[in-house]
Amino acid sequence: MTIRAGVAGAGVFGGYHAKKYTEAEDANLTAIFDADLERAMMAAEIHDCAATTDYGRFLDQVDVLTIAAPASVHFDLARDALKAGKHVLVEKPIALDMDDAATLIALATEKGLTLQVGHQERYVFEAFGLLDRAAPREVHSRRLNRFSGRAMDVSVVFDLMIHDLDLLNQVTQGDVTSLSATGKSVHGDKSDHTETEIAFTNGTRASLAASRLQEEPVRDMRLVYDDGEVHIDFLKREIKNTTGTRLALDFSAQEAPLAFKDPLAFGTQSFLKAVAKKTTPIVDGAAGRAALDLALRIEHAAEKK
Repeated sequence: MTIRAGVAGAGVFGGYHAKKYTEAEDANLTAIFDADLERAMMAAEIHDCAATTDYGRFLDQVDVLTIAAPASVHFDLARDALKAGKHVLVEKPIALDMDDAATLIALATEKGLTLQVGHQERYVFEAFGLLDRAAPREVHSRRLNRFSGRAMDVSVVFDLMIHDLDLLNQVTQGDVTSLSATGKSVHGDKSDHTETEIAFTNGTRASLAASRLQEEPVRDMRLVYDDGEVHIDFLKREIKNTTGTRLALDFSAQEAPLAFKDPLAFGTQSFLKAVAKKTTPIVDGAAGRAALDLALRIEHAAEKK
């Protein structure tokens, strides 16, 4: 049986998710929801499906959905979808409150539904083989973008840094022992530039910076191990490895897996497979909640400065 799929949110990222459903063999994109009817109709015309501003009607038309709406409404949309018996792939962050995240996890468990969180860069790190290594001594990450005016309902921590927090949790696998942070707001009351220093029980120390004020974008991560360093420049698509262990692949790989070539497509296919086989998704609600916990700690630390 072909799965009826839908996308809640007809913005740029909603369009990306819609396209992945149209390309999936075991799913049929049936509907797009957005509070803006014109935007919903434009997206629906592109992807040849129904458009609606009625969320209840939208849920009646789908079996599974991706939530690609603003972060401030992730919880409400996901909660209502799970209550209606729908499987949910919610973009990061899973929610903006730890209790809300716990509610979503409990609902999915109670109803036997799949709840997946869109931390797609996890798949890239798995493809590199970086999640198979011991925890690094240091992690340095920068995600610095130009100001675009998007995602202004949340701070840069939930908008951009959240990508790296799941990766940090995966490579460290440790508890936080200390955390400090600073933030700067320019466009409104939400932080547009945040930096944080974090220490973990296993000895790993991390420094992360996220900004939507940068003139020249930077997106890289440096992992320092006892036997050398791995530096990944995601924008230039370059990787330097001075450790004694070869990585599973690099950006020049000709026969790279889908998880590396198109992590969004891989995440969509993994979600549909978890739904069909009733298995736990690779990035489940608990992982999303763990990244949220770290994000909230950073937010609170920055607010105290």
